Amino acid sequence: MDKLNIDFMKNVFSAKEVKKMETDTIAAISTPMGEGAIAIIRLSGPDSIGIADKLYNGKRKLKEVESHTIHYGKINDPRTGEHVEEVMVSVLRGPKTFTRENIVEINCHGGLMSVNRVLELALSQGARLAEPGEFTKRAFLNGRIDLLQAEAVMDLIRAKTDRAMTVAMGQMEGRLSKLVHQLRQTLLEIIASVEVNIDYPEYDAEEVTNHLLLDKAQMVHDKIEELLVTAKQGKILREGLSTVIIGRPNVGKSSLLNSLVHENKAIVTDIPGTTRDVIEEYVNIRGVPLRLVDTAGIRDTEDIVERIGVERSRKVLKEADLILLLLNYHESLTYEDRQLFEAIKGMDAIVIVNKTDLDCRISLDEVQTLACGQPVITTSLLKEEGIDDLEQAIASLFFQQGIETQDVTYVSNTRHIALLAQANEAINEAINSIGLGVPVDMAQIDVRRTWEILGEIVGDTVSDSLIDQLFSQFCLGK
Repeated sequence: MDKLNIDFMKNVFSAKEVKKMETDTIAAISTPMGEGAIAIIRLSGPDSIGIADKLYNGKRKLKEVESHTIHYGKINDPRTGEHVEEVMVSVLRGPKTFTRENIVEINCHGGLMSVNRVLELALSQGARLAEPGEFTKRAFLNGRIDLLQAEAVMDLIRAKTDRAMTVAMGQMEGRLSKLVHQLRQTLLEIIASVEVNIDYPEYDAEEVTNHLLLDKAQMVHDKIEELLVTAKQGKILREGLSTVIIGRPNVGKSSLLNSLVHENKAIVTDIPGTTRDVIEEYVNIRGVPLRLVDTAGIRDTEDIVERIGVERSRKVLKEADLILLLLNYHESLTYEDRQLFEAIKGMDAIVIVNKTDLDCRISLDEVQTLACGQPVITTSLLKEEGIDDLEQAIASLFFQQGIETQDVTYVSNTRHIALLAQANEAINEAINSIGLGVPVDMAQIDVRRTWEILGEIVGDTVSDSLIDQLFSQFCLGK
């Protein structure tokens, strides 16, 4: 660990925590629990190779092999000499590793007993069980990645679509980090120039005028605004759209869920009230991840169980990002239909008139009037007609210009979005102060605040409690 990173850590973390990271070797299972062909136990820290050597029996000692190589051998219990597993062991010496520490990865058979036995042996020889996200936390603390990139690791793991994965990969590679660092550097130049002119007026330094400060502050403001424009779309790609299917009983809600999921997840019958509870499923609609929720038909009912389902439906309706309201092409609009239109007023919604394979008895003109500009799609889910139009309407509603992931720097993390909004407010205060003729040293206060807020995004100015909270959301072994 280099001196620069040690100094940074001592400013943020207690001496005990820094010492713990410098001396502890951690271990964890890095593959999902359950049966599989292969499982990986990962060790990271100064004693990782030594601990592995106590367990490993192969042609050569691991401490003698070249870095970034993999070796066949067996794992033995050092206390009894018992043969435990047949393994392939990877040896990676720091600093050219993910954590910048020595790393050993033991590849064994993926049974529950075998992988846990190997982990127990590693712990018995001096390794400590890693905390959730501790490998990535060490990569951050050792300067391998910044905080924004560390959070992108979890986004990559949780990505539900290829576009969400591309956005997360771009952030992991530092696309957004680079832009934030550039903005902070611009702000730092403003702060430094102001300080020079205040502290050393006798020197022939560049005079910081309101015009100069305004130009640079405006540039930072414009860049933050550009990032915030992508925030809604980025958040959708990261977290998915909470999409609720609503409508009277027996209009085709469960059929719609099955059509979008391409699987019979929900029971479909002609009997009203079949769906008694909320059914959830993730689906990829043209690169947009939808957390699709099929609700019980919203109506007044005497059935106690169905009534509970209706109440749950009303609750998820309030929390939805997108509403899919289904109507029956073969029936006239009812009072319950009109109530549903009233309930979704002002929300992002698509109206779907289903069962076009039957005779038309609904007034489509009235539907258009009640929709108040919301898209109206006609479908026959029985004949699988209109699904493409619905998918296009969903994508267009939130990505009018299409989804661009190659050249666009998306902000997708809720924490980053909130901090960018705060930074935007602070830089606006600086710009307004300059417009009112406030002295530059006073306007600089808001410039410095913007610089500090942006630092929280990449982890340059952040508390240890926040870091602990963020990494606690990671899985063990990551």
